[in-house]
Amino acid sequence: MLREVIRCRGHKNVRATHKSTLEFTKEDYLTPRGDCILCVSADRGINDFSKEFKKALKSGKRLLIRIRVGDLVDEVLAEGSSDLILDHEYSMVVRKSTYIDARTLAVRANKAARDINREIVELLKNPETEAEVELIVID
Repeated sequence: MLREVIRCRGHKNVRATHKSTLEFTKEDYLTPRGDCILCVSADRGINDFSKEFKKALKSGKRLLIRIRVGDLVDEVLAEGSSDLILDHEYSMVVRKSTYIDARTLAVRANKAARDINREIVELLKNPETEAEVELIVID
């Protein structure tokens, strides 16, 4: 099983209201305009993922994104694409659309930021809250 785990934190400006994207970032700040960002200060970025993991995404494999905050869990399903660039230092964006840039981790997602469990979002408005984001390549 190809799997990557990201640990990140909440931020007072987390809103998670964007209708088509969901983002995790290594940056430690968030402006109120960043309405797709779920958590900040991620310990890893796309550049840190294994070659095997990136190769699987580029072959079009599906991606299960499991977001865990305490006992709460939400899951997002998305797809890889042969057009993925997967070369960004700090941002990881999951998109409902098929738009691709260097920050795009996966496309055709079944959820965006506004679809994430609102209890999780509320917890992530606290900078002390820690989240674990598990990325699992599935067939």
